[in-house]
Amino acid sequence: MVLQRNIILDIWGWGDVGEKVTVRFLGKHYYTEAGLDGKWAVQLPPQAAGGPYIMEVNEIVIRDILIGDVWLASGQSNMETPIARLTDRYPEIDVSNNHMIRHFKVPTQNTAESVQEDIPRGGKWHSAVASEVMNWTALAYFYAQEAYRHTNVPVGMLVSSLGGSAIESWISQEHLKEFPDLLIDQAAIDSLKIVGTDWGAGKWNTPDWKDTDWQTTTVPGLWRTQGLDTKGVVYYRRDFEIPPSMDGRHAKLHLGMLIDSDSVFVNGHFVGSTPYQYPPREYDIPAGVLRAGKNNITVQLTAKNGNGGFVEDKPYKLIGDDMEVDLTGAWRYKVGLDLDEINRYKNRLRNLKAAGSGLYNGMIYPIRNYRVRGAIWYQGETNAGRPQYYQTYLESLIRNWRKLYQAPELPFLIVQLPNYLEKSDEPQESGWAEIREAQLKATQEVPNTALAVAYDVGEWNDIHPLNKKDIAHRLFLGARKVSYGEKLISSGPIYQDMKIEGDEIVLYFTEIGGGLRSRGGTLRHFAIAGEDKKFVWAEAVIKGRTVVVHSEQVKKPVAARYGWSNNPEDANLENKEGLLVSPFRTDDW
Repeated sequence: MVLQRNIILDIWGWGDVGEKVTVRFLGKHYYTEAGLDGKWAVQLPPQAAGGPYIMEVNEIVIRDILIGDVWLASGQSNMETPIARLTDRYPEIDVSNNHMIRHFKVPTQNTAESVQEDIPRGGKWHSAVASEVMNWTALAYFYAQEAYRHTNVPVGMLVSSLGGSAIESWISQEHLKEFPDLLIDQAAIDSLKIVGTDWGAGKWNTPDWKDTDWQTTTVPGLWRTQGLDTKGVVYYRRDFEIPPSMDGRHAKLHLGMLIDSDSVFVNGHFVGSTPYQYPPREYDIPAGVLRAGKNNITVQLTAKNGNGGFVEDKPYKLIGDDMEVDLTGAWRYKVGLDLDEINRYKNRLRNLKAAGSGLYNGMIYPIRNYRVRGAIWYQGETNAGRPQYYQTYLESLIRNWRKLYQAPELPFLIVQLPNYLEKSDEPQESGWAEIREAQLKATQEVPNTALAVAYDVGEWNDIHPLNKKDIAHRLFLGARKVSYGEKLISSGPIYQDMKIEGDEIVLYFTEIGGGLRSRGGTLRHFAIAGEDKKFVWAEAVIKGRTVVVHSEQVKKPVAARYGWSNNPEDANLENKEGLLVSPFRTDDW
């Protein structure tokens, strides 16, 4: 594995309650012991980059540990893309021989009901040597290579992602409070754990269980006619007397017909069960179960559709060789499991599948103590059909993870959605463009973030473009600025302001670097609109540090857009560092 350098490291695990644990690392030892919950933890002081090292935890030996930079990589299918898909495009993958970069894929765990303390079994660290590199995801591989070449320290990629996932599923309930439809009724969850328990299981069938506070009913008889309106599990108990001659003897038990399924116990011994309504209940009581004097019979009766009970005009008796015990008459009963109550709470949880937080609970929260240098986020495709809240979601996610990791300035690198679908002949509205705008605005609002613009590396007919190498390069440019503190141009120009001058709009930018330029030919994919809000393609020219847009069709322009479509691949405004302008609009229509 790879552990994060230059930061206090949490090492944690599980053991027997009170078990003494010794962690040995780099010539030092650290003592702790497992608490009442079986958990233990120690902290190691900050470590310099290096390795490989060995860590011992009591008798367990963990080998080949590197100290370097760890990056948490999350999102949906483009973060999941397996490296095997890219070998034709990048043949160097097949001869990869870098043991200093490592990859761990967090196994999928979606648990909307509650946070999990541990990830599922099955995850494994892999290095980037040829025999293991096929276990990697593509973007993580190229990012790790970029980082290692630049820093010359080991790199660990902790990939926690799931194809098709929405951003809401990666955010905690606490950070989704302004979206009621995404919240889970936690009180219903907690109550369901209680009411969903059969309180009598393994207890109420014991011979000496105190049932004096139970209600009384008459056998035979059905629930509803006796005032019991429920669905679920009801326990019936009755004591009866056996003469000395039957002590320890075999006997037969006749319980007529029961609705629906039953399990029957005599003196705590299981004597038989029937899974549905119609068969007659005739059970053997084995030798050694009956005893002279007082005995007990307990019937665990389940009727999931309600109106269970003992059917009338059927035999209810115990038969021995020279005796018979009538079992009709008064019995005590108590409800062990009420399905009606369960269903009431389930109805309050009908949004469980559509609620947020499931992947945060199962795949982010359990790894909160694994220290990382920063996070990489590649997601948005699933939310493109409902983009209006995406900026809020993304800002909430960043705040959420920084709080969870107790790192208020945790660097956060975001891949802007690439181009996708067919190019449009005319300016169009676009959910993909709105997601790109939300991603841009989030990086403008939240410090220590960076955006990798990618609308030139997509594929119109494949939502999973193969060019992950250029994306990784642009992401690491952002990392060099926000994480490593280098002074460099890591971004393309960013729209800042506009001014209307006659029939032209002048556009102003930041992050210009060495200056504005066209990536081949005249500027493309600019559009302009008047008060009618109808956009048409516009001519655009660079004038110093500005771009001036104009169209003969719009005499009184009020707004301009750039790269505003599903597939703005032709958009070609960049700075002299070769980084494209992020798509933008001056309107909020």
